[in-house]
Amino acid sequence: MKVPAVKLLILNLRSSEPASAMPHGGKRVKRKETFWMACDSTEQLRAEYGPFRTREEAEAQARNLGFEFLLRYEHVLSEEEKIVEVHTVFVELPAAEESNSVTCRFHTRCASCGECSVHEEAFRAEVWADIHEFEHSRHRVRLFEQTRAAGLKEIANWRECA
Repeated sequence: MKVPAVKLLILNLRSSEPASAMPHGGKRVKRKETFWMACDSTEQLRAEYGPFRTREEAEAQARNLGFEFLLRYEHVLSEEEKIVEVHTVFVELPAAEESNSVTCRFHTRCASCGECSVHEEAFRAEVWADIHEFEHSRHRVRLFEQTRAAGLKEIANWRECA
């Protein structure tokens, strides 16, 4: 499996107090706990979604939400299960390949009864409309195209164009 190149920005949040005043007081650190979040930016005021136990889960959710970053939290825990240190790592997701992802969806909706459906291909939307209009005389189906960039737009007079 090819691993995509990623950009990392590492922040280490540590207490500014001297080591003698640290909450763990020099005790051995027991373990490190890691979890992942999907986030939209590296700014302090950002939207985060999660937590997830694996990077794959967080990455899938980030792509669904249109987020460009993952955020990995690493909590260093003491023997008493108290958080001693927090490390945060931002991972910028590589741009999704356009050929692998669905860039356009078609929505059909009957203007008479309100029945609707979502289609990945234009011909499937046209077939659904034909069947619906055949089964329900005097019903008219409207066609909409949805893209991430432009949103939902009606295709006017789509029956005359075909």
